[in-house]
Amino acid sequence: MSSILLVTSSPREDSLSTKVATEFVEKLKSRNPGETVIHRDLGQNPIAHLDTVTTSAIRKPAADRNAEEAAAAAESDELVAELLAADTVVLATGLINFNIYSTLKSWIDNVARAGMTFRYTAEGPEGLATGKKVYIVLSAAGIYSEGPAMGMNHAVPYLKTVLAFMGMTDVEVIYVEGTAFGPEAFDKALAQADARITELAAAA
Repeated sequence: MSSILLVTSSPREDSLSTKVATEFVEKLKSRNPGETVIHRDLGQNPIAHLDTVTTSAIRKPAADRNAEEAAAAAESDELVAELLAADTVVLATGLINFNIYSTLKSWIDNVARAGMTFRYTAEGPEGLATGKKVYIVLSAAGIYSEGPAMGMNHAVPYLKTVLAFMGMTDVEVIYVEGTAFGPEAFDKALAQADARITELAAAA
């Protein structure tokens, strides 16, 4: 049975990235009702940023952790297991200060684990979280997929880089952008996003 991991990161109740990503997962699941969905809502249930204990714990084999370190590493281990088990990953974030939400960054810091989702070899780093299809849903008030502000979009390049580092190179991006330019632009952004997720769901 295939599975979908949905990771949303906006703290906003009216989040467009969460709305579009959730609708996309529903479309994917409607085409394959047997798929399971795991939803990590980082906006409502944020993951703690790495601290001294957790950083130490996740660098050690489980057998070498003390009780405090074992407890600290438990959530990170669970997040890694969810990622590795997923066939499809949907990541949703707003563009905040030209990058991703810190909640999503914390998730990445927990799942980018040496020996689990990547490893170092004599030939260089090798991703271990392979064979997955990844979709990024990015909402933005302005236009950042093209045009003069494109260079300020650090979210997509960063996500593609870190995903590829972990072995996930089959990535599609769904933009919900230009929403601050009035009601017509807002409606157009949602319509374009809906057309995009419909197209991608049909091709999945």
